[in-house]
Amino acid sequence: MKLAALIMIAASALAADERRSGADFVSPATQAMQRDDAQNPAMLWISGGEAQWRTPAGSGGKSCASCHGDARDSMRGVAARFPAFHQGRTVNLNQRINICREQKQQARPLPAESEELLGLEAYVAMQSRGMPVAPPQDAGTTASAARGRQLYFQRIGQLNLSCAQCHDQQWGKRLSGSTIPQAHAAAYPIYRLEWQGMGSLQRRLRNCMSGVRAEVPAFGAQELVELEAWLAVRDQGMKIETPGVRP
Repeated sequence: MKLAALIMIAASALAADERRSGADFVSPATQAMQRDDAQNPAMLWISGGEAQWRTPAGSGGKSCASCHGDARDSMRGVAARFPAFHQGRTVNLNQRINICREQKQQARPLPAESEELLGLEAYVAMQSRGMPVAPPQDAGTTASAARGRQLYFQRIGQLNLSCAQCHDQQWGKRLSGSTIPQAHAAAYPIYRLEWQGMGSLQRRLRNCMSGVRAEVPAFGAQELVELEAWLAVRDQGMKIETPGVRP
């Protein structure tokens, strides 16, 4: 299935003019916290990510900046194009960072959900803030997004619910005291007040799966990456917001 066909499917589920950022469903105070970098607690992680960008790692003795220079220039628009097909599989941004660490820096990969990886991912993603999500159109990424779409619409868990039943059909309604958003992912990694820390999109996806009492894949599982690829298709044209703040 080609990307254009996937986009048409996404548009039929949620018209483009109905799409709303998750920030639209939070309180004015939380919105203000996201808008103001001086108040946004995620900037602590991003500061750490910026320091890592410049710091040599591994036996290669290279930093990210050794190859890529100033992230404000070289990383502009990069996050808007992930997940992407690379070396035979579709990877998300934090996986691509770890591939660089292993292959270019001869350094150990950073653990999933570690402050170091979240900080570096958020720092890279922030360079695309305000740019439109633009999922790749190659055959590999598009095939992954098509499989992710199947998971998005598949009923799972003991509650027998799909992602679409909540986020396409019930958005704006209340669930356990919170407003159901539309599941747009352009603000990740995000700082959640509930977590008192940063978290990746996969952490949020796994939380949802746990909530419907489904089997939860491990961080980095291909089905999660493919679900991310479908969410990028749903988000095409929406603006990158990283670093987001949510309740």
